[in-house]
Amino acid sequence: MGVSPRAALCIMWKMKLMAAVKSARLFDPHETARTQSLAGLPLAAFWQRAAAFAIDFLIVLAIYLPFQIGQEYLALKSFQRALQVELHFNPRELEDLIWLVVYAGGSVWCTGGQTVGKRLLHIRVVSLRSPKISLWQSVERALGYGASTLEGGFGFVQFFLDRNRRCVHDRIAETIVVREQAEGQSPSRC
Repeated sequence: MGVSPRAALCIMWKMKLMAAVKSARLFDPHETARTQSLAGLPLAAFWQRAAAFAIDFLIVLAIYLPFQIGQEYLALKSFQRALQVELHFNPRELEDLIWLVVYAGGSVWCTGGQTVGKRLLHIRVVSLRSPKISLWQSVERALGYGASTLEGGFGFVQFFLDRNRRCVHDRIAETIVVREQAEGQSPSRC
């Protein structure tokens, strides 16, 4: 008993459709194996993270203020005006934001998850995606501080609401902050 041409065409169509469905892009839970490998790591306390943030902010100011003074001085001197230097730090201005992102993102990426403040408090940023934090992930996390400060800093308060103690910038960049362990420290990149 033979198959009619119409039935054969239908069968071929169904086979092509099934092959197309199988080759379609499927969800890949990329972090599952990585998150399983991180299970049981001690998370950093809020006071450690807040103190590290304060230390890092003071470091940014210590680097930024002399630069800003020099820039104002050169601008005033070139116009031959009386010296009157005005200093301000406004994270809403692009230049000031760049200083914060370069410091926070660059230092986290170069050191494998630690800024100076985090190093002093023995905590580290860890990627949920891969064993090493990527440059994009560290910049994304640094920019995420802006999202955390929105709505009166509620993004930082979410530390207490999230079961893995993550703030908004941690969730944006898919990271966690853990207490440093003596063994298994990541080597620095820079």
